[in-house]
Amino acid sequence: MSRRLIIILFASLAGSSLLKPVVQASPDSDSLSLLYTTAPQYDPLAWIHGGERFPSGATVLVRRNGRTRPLAADFTASADPAISFDGQRVLFAGKQKPTDPWQIWEVSLAEGKPRRISSGVEDCVRPFYLPEDRIVYARKIAGRFAIEAVSVTGGKPLGLTYGPENALPSDVLRDGRILFESAFPGTAGATPEIYTVYSDGSGVESYRCDHKDARYSAKQLGSGDVVFAAGSTLAKFTPARAQQVPVMLPAAEYAGDVAEDTSGEWIVPSRTNSSSPYQLAVWTPSSADLRPVVSDSRANVLQPVVLHEHTVPNRHPSGLHDWAYANLLCLNSYTSKDKVAAGSIHSMRLYTRGDNGAAKLLGAASVERDGSFFIQVPGDQPLQIELLDTAGKTLKREKGFFWARRGEQRVCVGCHVGPETAPENAVPMILLKSTIPADLTGLSAPNASGGH
Repeated sequence: MSRRLIIILFASLAGSSLLKPVVQASPDSDSLSLLYTTAPQYDPLAWIHGGERFPSGATVLVRRNGRTRPLAADFTASADPAISFDGQRVLFAGKQKPTDPWQIWEVSLAEGKPRRISSGVEDCVRPFYLPEDRIVYARKIAGRFAIEAVSVTGGKPLGLTYGPENALPSDVLRDGRILFESAFPGTAGATPEIYTVYSDGSGVESYRCDHKDARYSAKQLGSGDVVFAAGSTLAKFTPARAQQVPVMLPAAEYAGDVAEDTSGEWIVPSRTNSSSPYQLAVWTPSSADLRPVVSDSRANVLQPVVLHEHTVPNRHPSGLHDWAYANLLCLNSYTSKDKVAAGSIHSMRLYTRGDNGAAKLLGAASVERDGSFFIQVPGDQPLQIELLDTAGKTLKREKGFFWARRGEQRVCVGCHVGPETAPENAVPMILLKSTIPADLTGLSAPNASGGH
């Protein structure tokens, strides 16, 4: 048999059941109705550099009443399942043919025919349902993942992220914000952090400001806690704490994307060591044991989704104006996680990101004695703030970039403060001086490198 014929035969078998993973389910899983993804290879952080999380393909399976079937049997690859609020429909990323890009599809759990939602030739992955028949997902544009929202009926998508780093949604919070992961600035794009943004792209912020090591694959549970992968274990954000809290789990490695069933038990992807594939297990919080439920000796079993109705998140009515710019009001730039000596801030500079990736000066504005400033900035562009003293030397400069949506009016308490910080009950001095923002849209600002 010729080498060419062997290659063709192997490629043919790769799409058949002969080489598909053989999934085993324990009796415990008979009572669970689940979606999950099986994948021979899994790189959970490949997205951070625009890479492929499932380099050898993946398959979404449905487990109901003790029986298992592919969600989209005719597809070459499928991953990233998400259930609708009524528990009847499923979003997933899929490829009909090996050469196709990943696209977003919707299918009825009653084994209907998948319907394509996304358009274009770029990879689209990681979809979730939003209120009012919209969805959110990530599209790979010029090698970088950016988050978009679109109607379930299709149409022109709305861009939600405008930073230079890759971004991938991981859940939709009950308050209506989108939970997403992106590289933390200053780590050369290597360390993921968890952020939130509203469904119109406004109000972007980090979920917490303690910035530990790698945090990703976050999900919100019924308690309101957000559970995520923290290195090889799990940690959580709780409403009452400003910093992450460890989850006291049995000894194992964990992949994040935790699901919670109606009894409050967690379905967790876990493995005994780094050379073993991830498998699904059930964990009762505070217990010392994991109960295996779905395993596959030849593939990772990931992304569990419990099949049941769940609460529709709060709808976020957009307050964006029909402007090309945005207004930003800082109440007190001395209110900061990073201490700045009182009275030392004299002015601020604003930068965007040039075509070559370097910071490009947009303009400067004065900072009042109470630390307040009010500026007008370009919408839908990367932005970076620098604080200067009276000699023009840099006191503090952001490591990365944020953005403001066009038409957004945003007020911040200070510079890099935690979510527990409330503003002072006082009118900032900058508004007593003028209610017209300093124009830093870059129309007349020269290019410069910044403070020193």
